[in-house]
Amino acid sequence: MKIGELAARTGVTTRLIRYYEQQDLLEADRAPNGYRTYTETHVDRVSRVAGLVQAGIPTRLVKVLLDAEDAADRHDPTCPREIAEQLATELVGVQARIDCLTRSRDAIRGFLTATRHEVLLREDQEPATAV
Repeated sequence: MKIGELAARTGVTTRLIRYYEQQDLLEADRAPNGYRTYTETHVDRVSRVAGLVQAGIPTRLVKVLLDAEDAADRHDPTCPREIAEQLATELVGVQARIDCLTRSRDAIRGFLTATRHEVLLREDQEPATAV
């Protein structure tokens, strides 16, 4: 697939996909004519990168995390001390964001229940979408 289709499938702009490539977070295949080409693996990778960035992880640490995941997939879970320290530091911030989001989710859920709008909550506790 071409970059436009990858963008459409992932909800990430073509400009941002190119930025991910510049940051070595993504490597496109190249067709004989020089055009970038992508596969389903790229869809997963872009979605993962975008999710990490949206969660507040800086791209320099996204690269470290993805490299560590790739190593684990190869059954080569090596991680230098310096990288482990960076990840551990980032984990503190990630947990703080999760805690904040959890409090917000619980407050919204409590408000909907208190105002007798709990019918808008689905079984999995996600807000129902309007039909």
